[in-house]
Amino acid sequence: MLDFFTIFSKGGLVLWCFQGVSDSCTGPVNALIRSVLLQVGFQKILTLTYVDKLIDDVHRLFRDKYRTEIQQQSALSLLNGTFDFQNDFLRLLREAEESSKIRAPTTMKKFEDSEKAKKPVRSMIETRGEKPKEKAKNSKKKGAKKEGSDGPLATSKAVPAEKSGLPVGLENGVELSKEELIRRKREEFIQKHGRGMEKSNKSTKSDAPKEKGKKAPRVWELGGCANKEVLDYSTPTTNGSPEAALSEDINLIRGTGPGGQLQDLDCSSSDDEGAAQNSTKPSATKGTLGGMFGMLKGLVGSKSLSREDMESVLDKMRDHLIAKNVAADIAVQLCESVANKLEGKVMGTFSTVTSTVKQALQESLVQILQPQRRVDMLRDIMDAQRRQRPYVVTFCGVNGVGKSTNLAKISFWLLENGFSVLIAACDTFRAGAVEQLRTHTRRLSALHPPEKHGGRTMVQLFEKGYGKDAAGIAMEAIAFARNQGFDVVLVDTAGRMQDNAPLMTALAKLITVNTPDLVLFVGEALVGNEAVDQLVKFNRALADHSMAQTPRLIDGIVLTKFDTIDDKVGAAISMTYITSKPIVFVGTGQTYCDLRSLNAKAVVAALMKA
Repeated sequence: MLDFFTIFSKGGLVLWCFQGVSDSCTGPVNALIRSVLLQVGFQKILTLTYVDKLIDDVHRLFRDKYRTEIQQQSALSLLNGTFDFQNDFLRLLREAEESSKIRAPTTMKKFEDSEKAKKPVRSMIETRGEKPKEKAKNSKKKGAKKEGSDGPLATSKAVPAEKSGLPVGLENGVELSKEELIRRKREEFIQKHGRGMEKSNKSTKSDAPKEKGKKAPRVWELGGCANKEVLDYSTPTTNGSPEAALSEDINLIRGTGPGGQLQDLDCSSSDDEGAAQNSTKPSATKGTLGGMFGMLKGLVGSKSLSREDMESVLDKMRDHLIAKNVAADIAVQLCESVANKLEGKVMGTFSTVTSTVKQALQESLVQILQPQRRVDMLRDIMDAQRRQRPYVVTFCGVNGVGKSTNLAKISFWLLENGFSVLIAACDTFRAGAVEQLRTHTRRLSALHPPEKHGGRTMVQLFEKGYGKDAAGIAMEAIAFARNQGFDVVLVDTAGRMQDNAPLMTALAKLITVNTPDLVLFVGEALVGNEAVDQLVKFNRALADHSMAQTPRLIDGIVLTKFDTIDDKVGAAISMTYITSKPIVFVGTGQTYCDLRSLNAKAVVAALMKA
């Protein structure tokens, strides 16, 4: 039953409407729906099947009948005009209802009427190992098959399905399903292309037999040879004789830059320079109103700071420090000290909590990197010269941090400042340690030959081979330097882990017996929490195994591999915070000029960079 039908124009004007139920019947029907039908409910909604056809017929008839009136009249005349469409609509409605009654309901298809029921049971059975029959395809390139080779079976296969009169989906008079046709096509495709791949693989194989014989000896690019005498580096050299000159490019060995003057460490990168240039450009896009709101955002005027105000900012700062390789415990202690320092402090009118905490943290970090005692090696060496004794420096640290390499860099720096250096090879444990120092000594001698210094040998290696007592070798080297008039003695020790008690005892013995003027801990800038453990246990081992009442501890730090960490410079903070000792040198490369002095403000700026 159709209750309401309306015809609109494109502008939304109602041109004609039909109401199937009068207003007098709406009240009882609505009451019936509310009281009975809504409580019982329906399992489904019965829709009118003829609605689509009725709408199309009404639209076509109304458009054709009143086309001229709709096109010529204006919108106001359409509102005032009347369209006599009642009888036509009722006729179309009656025809649509009768057509829906005549249409028979669709019945479900039975299994007997389906295509699957027509297939015999024999065609559905598949035997394991039985290959499906292949359909032979006619090709103009291939000649006709020999008669009688396969009998009548071959001739029946050679006839295509189109010419035989059978439909495409039939085989031996039996109709095949779509899935079975697809499966057979796939098998034919795999067999066809599989044979082609086998033929191509066979053709790629080379027929030439491989030559059998002995393997030719390898020839190295630098002209190495297998002579035992040439490869034997274990023959001891007489201490006191100068090393032979080096036939290598001196500029590649030395590097670029002033070797006698240490440059400050530069932590800025190309990204920072680009950001700085972009920040200097005035931003014309920002309006005055937006700039004013941005400036007033988050302001706290004349307010004393509390722990609750700083808690969220300090949490972010702590996570930022840990991400920059600062040890977790030290990051917590730094944030705690900043909170204690700022608690109760009255802020300015135009200061935010974030800027105040960040500024206080920067000041604390700069203060950590600038300890009270400053190590000035050149001044101490000149003081030792006046006392007519060599200045002794001992290098210690864990394995693989670059002790020998940075010892050579410091040797070059001292040679550039006019001091003679004796290198003591006290690493009698690692294979190749003495040969590494001998190579550095030969290169440094080539950079500073005796001819440039009035025949005086400026750098020399003191070694006694492997397996000897390191403390005894260091004592002999110091005595040798005193007799020969060397200004500085650099003692190279074996790398050792902080948990190795025997090696830590040997290191404490070396330092206690020889009493060096400076003990430098060599650590790499790549470590985070490990730096704390290394320094704490090294200092503890030196204190526990020392026989003196006031044991010698670490005096300074050499931070290596600083060129590999970008802006993650937290290891410098961790090492300095634990020992309260300064970072004397920073290694930034692989040449002798890649040695820098620490710039505390640059390190802190890189550390606080987002």
